[in-house]
Amino acid sequence: MANVNGRETVSLNGEPVVKRPRECSSQVTALRVPKEPQNKVTVVLGAQWGDEGKGKVVDLLAMDADIVCRCQGGNNAGHTVVVDSVEYDFHLLPSGVLNKKAVSFIGNGVVIHLPGLFDEAAKNLQKGKGLQGWEERLKISDRAHIVFNFHQAVDGIQEQQRQQQEGKNLGTTKKGIGPAYSSKAARNGIRVCDLVSDFKVFQDKFRMLAEHFLTMYPNLNIDIDGELEQLKGYAERLRPLVTDGVYFMHKALNGPSKKILVEGANAALLDIDFGTYPFVTSSNCTVGGVCTGLGVPPSYVGRVYGVVKAYTTRVGVGAFPTEQDNETGDLLQTRGREFGVTTGRRRRCGWLDLILVRYAHMVNGFSAIALTKLDILDTLPEIKVGVAYNVDGKPLPSFPANMDVLTRVSVEYKTLPGWCCSTEAARSFEDLPSQAQSYIRFIEDFLQVPVF
Repeated sequence: MANVNGRETVSLNGEPVVKRPRECSSQVTALRVPKEPQNKVTVVLGAQWGDEGKGKVVDLLAMDADIVCRCQGGNNAGHTVVVDSVEYDFHLLPSGVLNKKAVSFIGNGVVIHLPGLFDEAAKNLQKGKGLQGWEERLKISDRAHIVFNFHQAVDGIQEQQRQQQEGKNLGTTKKGIGPAYSSKAARNGIRVCDLVSDFKVFQDKFRMLAEHFLTMYPNLNIDIDGELEQLKGYAERLRPLVTDGVYFMHKALNGPSKKILVEGANAALLDIDFGTYPFVTSSNCTVGGVCTGLGVPPSYVGRVYGVVKAYTTRVGVGAFPTEQDNETGDLLQTRGREFGVTTGRRRRCGWLDLILVRYAHMVNGFSAIALTKLDILDTLPEIKVGVAYNVDGKPLPSFPANMDVLTRVSVEYKTLPGWCCSTEAARSFEDLPSQAQSYIRFIEDFLQVPVF
């Protein structure tokens, strides 16, 4: 308690108010003025259901980046990057790892399957010289959780059970991502820091976690001793790469001027909270995942670019209002070569859904939109764009949370003229035919976000 103007007061936490010596006004003012961040992160996020071409945008921005980060997901993501006519496929490694002057960082929000990580590096090394020296420029957060082989086996069993019980599965990649995040949330997950510390302690934790899953799934086949032996080898390779991720990012953000890029995996409509639940991934692929998955304060988030394909695609099951299960969908699928990088699955295709993209913008606050694969529409005489949803003849004011509602929506379309000529050689907005320019302006006007 303290007496101020005859009244007793306490601080907000119930502790006594401590009287401090008066400081000069200039000192007080300096302390009260928030410090402007030295460096801010630039973020690239998918604004649909994934496969928008984020890798291409990241690759472009990563050319002069100092640090390129992954903040969530695992090797369920897939980015394809072409450099010097060599096609590299990335699932866990940030695609910026091809920039030999940049540090690549895998943050605490990522779940890491170690055999997948090292296999991915080995396969890409065989393709070309782009990945040479990757271990010298990769850092991994000590707080990142590990995906074990039994997580992947459980993923497959769970999908099987869903199919048997409900007649439909979630369409997961069976990479163990969901079960690994489940372990994290259940607080029996195992982190990178555990693996590179006392191996005996790690071994005990691993056995307990394996036994936990064996109790839940008696038919699960786990080679505990074999996997432990494999992990012991990975621990030695991993140790030089591991760093305190929070301290690493703090130094990068508050030190000398640096360009820091964050590449999102998956996309807004696959976000565990904001996506088309339950047909989603198990992490936050929206902008909030940057803060929690890297330890970055919100004030250090700079420009946020949303990547939007000029039409819409989706892999696996789940509601898809603008899907075209017809010749148009087949044309988009064929011309766009729409097959998943991670699974090879054929992607479902449909018209651009601007209600969906506007919803993604509400959550992420995009600074600008990167529009990809416009050239796939080159042969179409007219192009439709979804601009409103109706259910039972009534307009929906917002994107529905309930997937039963989303499956019943009818879409209102705006029909725009096609351009029926190639845009492949276009290198600026002015190079595009007038109808293509009008298509882009329509998107900008609807979203109130610039397109580049």
